[in-house]
Amino acid sequence: MNALHDTPTAPTFPSRLPTVGTTIFSVMSALAAEKGAVNLGQGFPDFECDPRIVDAVSTAMRDGHNQYPPMPGVPALREAISDKIANLYGRRYDAASEITVTAGATQALLTAILCSVHPGDEVIVVEPTYDSYLPSIELAGGTPVFVTLDAPDYAIPFDKLAAAITPKTRLLLINTPHNPTGTVWRTEDMRKLEDIVRGTNVLILSDEVYEHMVYDGAPHESVARYPDLAQRSFVVSSFGKTYHVTGWKVGYVAAPAALTAEFRKVHQFNVFTVNTPMQVGLADYMRDPAPYLELPAFYQKKRDFFRAGLADTRFKLLPCTGTYFQCVDYSAISDLPEAEFAQWLTSEIGVAAIPVSAFYHLPHESGVVRFCFAKREATLASALERLARL
Repeated sequence: MNALHDTPTAPTFPSRLPTVGTTIFSVMSALAAEKGAVNLGQGFPDFECDPRIVDAVSTAMRDGHNQYPPMPGVPALREAISDKIANLYGRRYDAASEITVTAGATQALLTAILCSVHPGDEVIVVEPTYDSYLPSIELAGGTPVFVTLDAPDYAIPFDKLAAAITPKTRLLLINTPHNPTGTVWRTEDMRKLEDIVRGTNVLILSDEVYEHMVYDGAPHESVARYPDLAQRSFVVSSFGKTYHVTGWKVGYVAAPAALTAEFRKVHQFNVFTVNTPMQVGLADYMRDPAPYLELPAFYQKKRDFFRAGLADTRFKLLPCTGTYFQCVDYSAISDLPEAEFAQWLTSEIGVAAIPVSAFYHLPHESGVVRFCFAKREATLASALERLARL
């Protein structure tokens, strides 16, 4: 046959992430849309942000802030971040050399892992865990080492955490407040972590995107509060979570200058920088601390409303001391595996949830699903009315 008429075939190559498929969040959100369910699965608000922050970004655009900003971020925004951290946690990060604005927290997490983890390095992961951590470690060539939390209290097993550290350990990932369980680290937990890493070369990647969602009057225990931890840590946060603008994809990393230098080497080649007008607008909006200082009370009201409604259902409430997620035990309702129960709940009852088993690397059934309460009260009330029928 004439080669000119052969059917062309696309080239093939081995996948860098062969076990990764469509995320559970996309699956459940698509099912919720198909079934007309109330979507309490994926973690994003269904209410608008403060109009003032939109006005600040619009003003920045009209004022001509539409070209590339400096690679680490707009200086005024980095100064505002430095001030916020110093005021809240007592550590002053140098805006020029220790703070980098990122394209959301997920990019910050990936970049911190890529800049610090070499092939063969071990990375300790506390699971259940946010779904970007493991693919990021795999892309860096690292080996995840798992420390597992169990329902119902999801307490940190510090003896197992200490035992997981070996001469190959390069990085330890922590997340407080914790997604998906809604638990938070306390002062005594941070002190234990200090003892565990003292005298080692272990770095810490502290995912603190829910830092302003800690309830019942408790403070957020950032690693920035603890000098022994801060000097070895990348601290990640998110404007999307704090200001109800998840679609803007703007976050930041605070870290000592030596760590930041390595972080920026990777950052400049995977995103280079983050869109200018939103940075300028955020810097202006941050002059008023009230929006983040009042956020715990704002979300605690939603948490309490949602928990009060769930108390009238057959679900068993698990503690929620942080984040905008509420976990529930459904064992009194069904003996289905978590993923099947979440699909049934979405299809038959009309409320979408996320199975907590999706946050473990191996099958781990606890009879627990996670709801997001970052919703309008009317949305939560509609979900509660449907759940009460169970």
